[in-house]
Amino acid sequence: MPVQAAQWTEFLSCPICYNEFDENVHKPISLGCSHTVCKTCLNKLHRKACPFDQTAINTDIDVLPVNFALLQLVGAQVPDHQSIKLSNLGENKHYEVAKKCVEDLALYLKPLSGGKGVASLNQSALSRPMQRKLVTLVNCQLVEEEGRVRAMRAARSLGERTVTELILQHQNPQQLSANLWAAVRARGCQFLGPAMQEEALKLVLLALEDGSALSRKVLVLFVVQRLEPRFPQASKTSIGHVVQLLYRASCFKVTKRDEDSSLMQLKEEFRSYEALRREHDAQIVHIAMEAGLRISPEQWSSLLYGDLAHKSHMQSIIDKLQSPESFAKSVQELTIVLQRTGDPANLNRLRPHLELLANIDPNPDAVSPTWEQLENAMVAVKTVVHGLVDFIQNYSRKGHETPQPQPNSKYKTSMCRDLRQQGGCPRGTNCTFAHSQEELEKYRLRNKKINATEVLKQRGKLFQVQMEFQMQRTVFPS
Repeated sequence: MPVQAAQWTEFLSCPICYNEFDENVHKPISLGCSHTVCKTCLNKLHRKACPFDQTAINTDIDVLPVNFALLQLVGAQVPDHQSIKLSNLGENKHYEVAKKCVEDLALYLKPLSGGKGVASLNQSALSRPMQRKLVTLVNCQLVEEEGRVRAMRAARSLGERTVTELILQHQNPQQLSANLWAAVRARGCQFLGPAMQEEALKLVLLALEDGSALSRKVLVLFVVQRLEPRFPQASKTSIGHVVQLLYRASCFKVTKRDEDSSLMQLKEEFRSYEALRREHDAQIVHIAMEAGLRISPEQWSSLLYGDLAHKSHMQSIIDKLQSPESFAKSVQELTIVLQRTGDPANLNRLRPHLELLANIDPNPDAVSPTWEQLENAMVAVKTVVHGLVDFIQNYSRKGHETPQPQPNSKYKTSMCRDLRQQGGCPRGTNCTFAHSQEELEKYRLRNKKINATEVLKQRGKLFQVQMEFQMQRTVFPS
């Protein structure tokens, strides 16, 4: 029966016996399917197959090399050389270069603190998406054919993320939201803010979830009338733009009528809030990509929801919208960005390596690479990741910024589950949950004060809007 795989941050311990890897008893052995298990547990297997996905182990376990990249991260004594028998001397040379590149990259995952077997990567120069992709590469078994195919895909994925990170590093976060909403408005659409947009979408759903077909004018009037008590600023124009956003996302089945307005019916697959909201969010992300904007999942969550709790949701949408051609397009976008900024860090030198990685076939059924192709890919991914880290540490202001908690979030108002269950938290000081009772009480008190201030501000704004409305009625009576 398959065993459940461990979380990606628990890559320094055996997922079967939970012992931290070492150079004596619990040597880390990576399989062709990219799962890594200690040698002691592998020798105890009843079937010669991976305990997680049941992939057959084709190579003798004693022949599979120890994963030195992981050993160096737990502070174990790593031998200078490991004897591997491949077909010829040329293959051995290519393998050694590729393996050394992976080991050098793995040093960016070196844990600075944390519980046993759990890496705390909070002080790494790399973002969590980069760390996660790097963990995937580090667990690839280069001796196995399937492992080499996986290593090529992991290298391509790392390269693609590196381009995105470099573009993000060159963007001005203050102008980002302005540029995004300008792009949305240029397409006849509008985003009214997290709270108001959510209510507008729920009212569209309320009007159409039973399969009703309404004209755009009737639908807009219905939403405006229901929204006005809570949001006096709601207008037919703004709500019409929200409906247009859903129309662009192909959420409606439109029936044309002679000499009358077309009828709009919500497609059956979008008659739940989750499905409609996902398609709505995907359309905004698509508009941003069309406009050449690269926005991180954290920024998307903050922009569309006003919190950081929807990072995974936004990441899944971004991943779904990516295509094999997206990587090459991103490289071109980065080149344009570097021309505009003057490229003080000489990042243009990374372009040949990025283009090499972009040409790797991301298909799981891709042909196995030659040893020379594997070496070239590993050298390329090592070069571009080193380039990213160098830029963050020496040229980017963002690399030295300390993330600030959102004033209206539930920042550190509950205890961290990882710390409680695992004895260590992979997010460290970046964790949005409390790591001690003292920290918990401190932020709960602070958030109460902030929330009370926000309530007073909102009441003041609402009163101001109401007074202006009354004055308009007095000056321009109906």
